Amino acid sequence: MYNLDDLRTLMRCLRHPEYGCPWDLKQSYQTIAPHTLEECYELIDAIESGDTDQIRQELGDVLFQVVFYSQLAEESGDFSFAQVTDEIVRKLLRRHPHVFPEGELDKPANGRKVDEAEIKQRWEAIKSEERAAKAQTGVLDDIPAALPALKRAQKLQKRAATVGFDWSSLDGVFEKLDEERAELAEAIASGDSEAQAEEMGDLIFVVVNLARHLGVDAETALRAANRKFEARFQQMEQRSDKPLGELSPATLESLWEGAKKALKQTR
Repeated sequence: MYNLDDLRTLMRCLRHPEYGCPWDLKQSYQTIAPHTLEECYELIDAIESGDTDQIRQELGDVLFQVVFYSQLAEESGDFSFAQVTDEIVRKLLRRHPHVFPEGELDKPANGRKVDEAEIKQRWEAIKSEERAAKAQTGVLDDIPAALPALKRAQKLQKRAATVGFDWSSLDGVFEKLDEERAELAEAIASGDSEAQAEEMGDLIFVVVNLARHLGVDAETALRAANRKFEARFQQMEQRSDKPLGELSPATLESLWEGAKKALKQTR
């Protein structure tokens, strides 16, 4: 069975300047990045499908991305794969003092239980220290701009909440939701397309905040809603003897309700 060293050997061969693969040879950090994002989403799809064979395959694809970046870095003298591994181990040791109280891999905890609230408090304190070490003094400084919008909104809100900038209960979130809905209605009535886009963004942002207060990951919830809509719509197509575009709104609604009932019965 092949191992990680074999994968790294394969990567070096693909990047060999004389007999390597032409496609792999012309790649850079920037050109691989879109493929990395795609592979991560494919892994998530596999996880959500529950297909463990597919999860295993997609994990390999994601691992290959890490090896590829590390090979590029070694060729340019930026850093090595060993340094990547060393840094993540050190970071995880530092971030888990409840498991490694002495900060050493061969000296795990003696079995003392730590409650989840204490772990969360320590985690935020450690992350704050890490940001300070990177001269990231702002509370929101290290939240990646490239994150999907829903995920980034939730992270921004969660981080702001660590310094007390948050609603104390769901009532406040619902009041803000009503406020933003009313502002969107005003923007629609005004016919101002820019204002409509802005208010729509504000409304979605508050919905994400509502999800956070409910302990729901907004990105995961929307992905599930997308899958549900897709399944129902496909069921409509299967149940109709005509293209959906030729049907009346009333017929479409009837098919939709039928699709909902049919899918519930198959669960």
